[in-house]
Amino acid sequence: MSKSKRKFYEKKRYVIPIIILILLIVFRLYLPTLIKNYANKTLADIPGYYGHVKDIDLSIWRGAYQIDELYLNKVTAKSEVPFLNFPRTDISVQWRALLKGKIVSEIEMFQPQITYVLEDQETTSEDTETEADDWTAALKDIVPLEINNLQIHQGKLAFLQLQADPSIDLYIDQLNLSAKNLRNVQRSGDKLPSPIHATGVSIGKGELKIDGELDLIKEIPDMDISLALENAEVSSLNDFTNHYAGLDFESGKLGVFSEVAIADGYMKAYVKPLLTDTKLIGKDDGFLKTLWEGFVGIFKFILKNQGTDTVATKVPIEGDLNKVDSKVWPTITNIFKNAWISAFTESVDSEIEFKDVLDKGKEEEKKEKK
Repeated sequence: MSKSKRKFYEKKRYVIPIIILILLIVFRLYLPTLIKNYANKTLADIPGYYGHVKDIDLSIWRGAYQIDELYLNKVTAKSEVPFLNFPRTDISVQWRALLKGKIVSEIEMFQPQITYVLEDQETTSEDTETEADDWTAALKDIVPLEINNLQIHQGKLAFLQLQADPSIDLYIDQLNLSAKNLRNVQRSGDKLPSPIHATGVSIGKGELKIDGELDLIKEIPDMDISLALENAEVSSLNDFTNHYAGLDFESGKLGVFSEVAIADGYMKAYVKPLLTDTKLIGKDDGFLKTLWEGFVGIFKFILKNQGTDTVATKVPIEGDLNKVDSKVWPTITNIFKNAWISAFTESVDSEIEFKDVLDKGKEEEKKEKK
């Protein structure tokens, strides 16, 4: 072989790897833009919605990417308040799950906000169900791997009714949530596999706490969850209560307690609101409003427990998920039980057990087979 040919092949041996390396570097530099364009196209294709992602950063060495400023709102929205506003979302492969043969992701969301503006979201029930399926499916497309762990830091859930006078703004702020093992990577026995814990601050500085376990793999998820909202200033709800009931509160505290258990499609739950040390009549009220609030105040006086100055009721919910109805007579009974017999304890009752619901569901299933 001549020297010239040998030199040509030696150069070729180095040139090809260098070209491949350059192409890989260019591809790596362009990849975030490629993914961002795909995400924006996916959001733009949601029927009835408009969405946008500002930027995407990659961290290939840890199998992660970060989505910056994801925005989603209805095309027909009258307000400029976004339905979804996610400033920063970090998505990564969960490496520990790989050791168990599962390819799943874990997500951290920083200051996400979900704001339901009533006037923006008004539509038919059929359209609402279809559109909800569309936008949730689009978000799943942006996150290709199933989510196993979810962390939310300083989130916010809000409900706005802008055309009310004054406008209504209800919210849970400073929401911190941890949900683990959502895809059942680890499971032992009959215990529900996915623990969930959340805390937050409601309107009126109420303290929210949610604890429980889930099994999201099933078509109708199993769950055993308790919720407690305590020490919210009830006067902070005046815009809401004034609009819907013509009432406002001068002072008092609101608490809401609930437990929900679902097993094999059978649900048992209750919701227990509590009003403590409440006063309805304010000095700035007009005559007719004062008259109405005075009537309600008399009714409230009859129904409250005089020992604790607490007004409470308890709404039980039980049955097949397709046939859930609030039980009217037990609700009325509980009002008078609180008034004349004993005050409800201001805490979760811990009376609903997942095992009881599971057994009840099996009984219902046997009846249907007969």
